[in-house]
Amino acid sequence: MAKHKFQTEVNQLLQLIIHSLYSNKEIFLRELISNASDALDKFKYLTLTNKKFSSQSFQPRVDISFKKSESGSRIIISDNGIGMSKNDLKENLGTIARSGTKNFLGKLSGDMKKDSNLIGQFGVGFYSCFMVADTVEVLTKKAGEKTAFLWKSDGKTGFTIKDSSRESNGTSITLNINEEGKEFLSRWQLENIVKKYSDHISFPIFLEFEESIPSEDKDKDDVVEIKVEQINSASAFWKKSKSSLKKKDYNEFYKSFSNDSDDPMFYAHTQAEGTLDYTTLFFIPKKAPFDLYYPEFKAGIKLYIKRVFITEDDKELMPTYLRFVRGIIDSEDLPLNVSREILQQNKVLSKIKSNSIKKILGEIKNLSKNDKKYMEFYKEFGRPIKEGLYQDFENRDTLLELIRFKTTRNDGMVSFSKYVKGMKKDQKFIYFITGNDKSLINSPLLEVYNKQGIEVCIFDDEIDDIVFSAIPQYKDFKLKSVNHSDSVEDIKADKETSDKKRPKKVDQMLDNIKKILKDSVKDVVVSSRLTDSPCCLVADQNDPTAKMQEIMKAMGQGSSDKIKPIMEINLNHSLIKKLSKLNKGKAFSNIVYLLYDQSLMLEGMKVEDPYAFAGRLNEMLSKSL
Repeated sequence: MAKHKFQTEVNQLLQLIIHSLYSNKEIFLRELISNASDALDKFKYLTLTNKKFSSQSFQPRVDISFKKSESGSRIIISDNGIGMSKNDLKENLGTIARSGTKNFLGKLSGDMKKDSNLIGQFGVGFYSCFMVADTVEVLTKKAGEKTAFLWKSDGKTGFTIKDSSRESNGTSITLNINEEGKEFLSRWQLENIVKKYSDHISFPIFLEFEESIPSEDKDKDDVVEIKVEQINSASAFWKKSKSSLKKKDYNEFYKSFSNDSDDPMFYAHTQAEGTLDYTTLFFIPKKAPFDLYYPEFKAGIKLYIKRVFITEDDKELMPTYLRFVRGIIDSEDLPLNVSREILQQNKVLSKIKSNSIKKILGEIKNLSKNDKKYMEFYKEFGRPIKEGLYQDFENRDTLLELIRFKTTRNDGMVSFSKYVKGMKKDQKFIYFITGNDKSLINSPLLEVYNKQGIEVCIFDDEIDDIVFSAIPQYKDFKLKSVNHSDSVEDIKADKETSDKKRPKKVDQMLDNIKKILKDSVKDVVVSSRLTDSPCCLVADQNDPTAKMQEIMKAMGQGSSDKIKPIMEINLNHSLIKKLSKLNKGKAFSNIVYLLYDQSLMLEGMKVEDPYAFAGRLNEMLSKSL
């Protein structure tokens, strides 16, 4: 018999679950039945697609029994599903093999409702059984294998695994009930929990219980009979007619399906017949899963074929920008033995996927008619929707209608449609500024637009540089970045200082600045956009912004060589006028570097040499005192 220690995070998790979910202990049964259902789904698929198992008689079922005793009470949940190997037991019940474990643990707050939701999302519901049991035994035999294994644990010191025997494949979980779990040693309690959480499991759930039959002879004791009754409806919920279902039914199914303790934000149920025969049921959660942006985030769509479960982690079922959607696709037209490789190129699935995306986006668009509710959605899922702009060209027009952002005139979030309605009559472009600094609204790059009364969209999410650089236009209006040098060409900027013949000393000053900053800037020019600031940095017309370069570098893409910006100088600013009188020397050089570093900071970028910056600043401050 091999003894093993729990992974460190499992020990932490067990304690947190026991304390966080103390007042909602009944979810242990939901979690164990959900695991049993998954095991039945997987084995049913094998019997239909694998010759090794196709001749095997399979009547899928989950069985629950309980026993009250002074020497030790117990609840047993059994299934005849795919079962587990010794390695499966170690991986599934001894470790949490996901890089987000520590992040997850850090998010547990002690708020029962919130923590219940997180635990369900994280897929560690099995451990909830230690809320009601002193020890847990898992007897399991994997389909196709000869040896069964018995896993035992007290949820504290670790676990043991030893060889055992089981007549057929499947898993039986025995909970040796503690004081806190005694309330569940009742036929009615167990039946009510199953109906509450698991009525829509598509396999029959049977409950074994004792029933006393009064004896006809008064001198004899009542006869105790063992009875077994099915206690759930065991029908595919999504195949029921929509007219027979109420919102409450959808909410309950969503909770059993997703392990989310909240009702969904909304759902979309489609039953299509005709050229394609399929059913889809999609849910949008109220809250984004905590691991939504983790690389190993799992897709939330399950694929069924003729109500037979096929897969749930195939990213081909839904584009990654809709990875927050939970739901089911059930096709009548795909063959049961379809492989994952074939799925990726299957025309039927491709059409169902395309229709499903349009359906989901259509429902989100309907939601956007209610500003308050839509902003609740956008707060949680706005960034994934933006990801769709560069992933999904086919639906880009719809996605553009769903985008929300701040502007130089609005603190609240507006749409492109609203922005266009407020444009000036002679305005040709939709202007926008990017950067992840929340003070973008004070950027020097906006000065001429503010002066001209032109509203500018503020895209301050860190992915906005990538997203909106790939969007050429919205309807008839092209998008133009004010971070670039050509953005002021089409507005009536004050070009007096740049158009008239400049004094020679100004050109000399520009040349001297360029020489000093030759390793940092591509060019130094007179600005027609600045009204209040002495200078600013802009990207050349076809170059990526400094922030975009930073993002591409972090992604391991783009050139290793820095693409230099252009420095624009405001000749009307008092500081620049005084600088032109110096035109050379150490003080001139120090001021030029300080102006450059200042411009970097205003762009939300890091100063290239903070020590040199501090030294120059201190020297200038000393001279001014």
